[in-house]
Amino acid sequence: MNRPTGLLLAGLLAWFLPAFVMAQESRPTYLIGYTEGRNDLPEGQFANWVTNRACLARADGTGRRVLAEELTQKSYQWSQFAGWSPNGQQAVIISLWESPENAAWEREHKTFRMTEGWLVDSCLMEVSTGKVKNLTAIDRVSIYNTGLFFLPDGAGFGFTPLIKGISKPFVMDLDGHRKRDVSGNGDGFAYGYSASPSGKQISYHENYQIFISNTDGTGKIKVHTGNPFNFAPSWSPDGQWLTFVSGEHYNCHPHIVKNDGQGLRKLADRGGYKGTIERLKTPDFHSESSDVPVWSPDSSHIYYTAKVGESIELMRISLSGKPEQLTFSRPGTKHYHPSVSPDGNWVMFGSDRSGVMQLYVARADGKDALPVTQVPANSCAMHGMWQPAQKPAR
Repeated sequence: MNRPTGLLLAGLLAWFLPAFVMAQESRPTYLIGYTEGRNDLPEGQFANWVTNRACLARADGTGRRVLAEELTQKSYQWSQFAGWSPNGQQAVIISLWESPENAAWEREHKTFRMTEGWLVDSCLMEVSTGKVKNLTAIDRVSIYNTGLFFLPDGAGFGFTPLIKGISKPFVMDLDGHRKRDVSGNGDGFAYGYSASPSGKQISYHENYQIFISNTDGTGKIKVHTGNPFNFAPSWSPDGQWLTFVSGEHYNCHPHIVKNDGQGLRKLADRGGYKGTIERLKTPDFHSESSDVPVWSPDSSHIYYTAKVGESIELMRISLSGKPEQLTFSRPGTKHYHPSVSPDGNWVMFGSDRSGVMQLYVARADGKDALPVTQVPANSCAMHGMWQPAQKPAR
């Protein structure tokens, strides 16, 4: 190496390394739950899915471990990270099993058949001990149970079982008993079910229309958007608003509406982004994952992803409607699944900027991004979720 080149390299290192170390040292150590698994197997999504495992790591990239391994001991069984308890002491883990015969039928017919050949349950795992409790196996109402969340004030749980092939919003007590339908006599396919922070209301979409009701299913009202596709309603942390995507399927955009169903307005445009992220290197009939907006903890902003040029970039918009582009990538780069830290200072997202689908943590404005995961080139990391703790994990 000649002297001018050596001096230039030394200068670059002198500039870059302190900035890297500073960013590394200042990163939060909150725990992050996520799912990782293979995405390179050409035999279809089932072959890749069975490699999925629920994992945990710190936001600084250390301490990675696989969770609830007893849920993946049976052949054709896998797990996914699906959420946290409000105090951050328990993780929601989905246990999934499908018969290879049913998977082959689904691939041949290019549609899911969830009335047979599946066993899916929502479980709670104590983070400190690793102890697992399968809540949806108690007084079982379905072979396919997902969407578990905590009702406010310790009132129990909400979840969405498939009943005769139709997804329904249900509640149950804290011990897993007294499972009951709160769909308000609805007969449509319900999804995206959650409770307001006050615990007085629930929301979900039924046949791709948004509904709000009391927690017991009474007082059900429809949010009239005039659009055929409305998906994944999410409550603002202050309980005053819902956000969801609305429009045509694969051409839908972030909207907001007040908690009484009034004040509907389109908040942002995704610039032609279809709103799904492809996980597999050899796509299958339904291998894409929905990519939906999320709230900041102070309810002032919504984070989402949109097409800018040839890339899918991370965006942020205030409720007043001022959008900000937070990532600036080379053409073809994809960002996905944003999630904001409990203190609002950090944003996590997935990105294939390195050529591998990893999770990253950056400051709330998208700066100082560093990887959280280090999955190999034949795998991907998806659906990162911050531990909702008041203090960083020790």
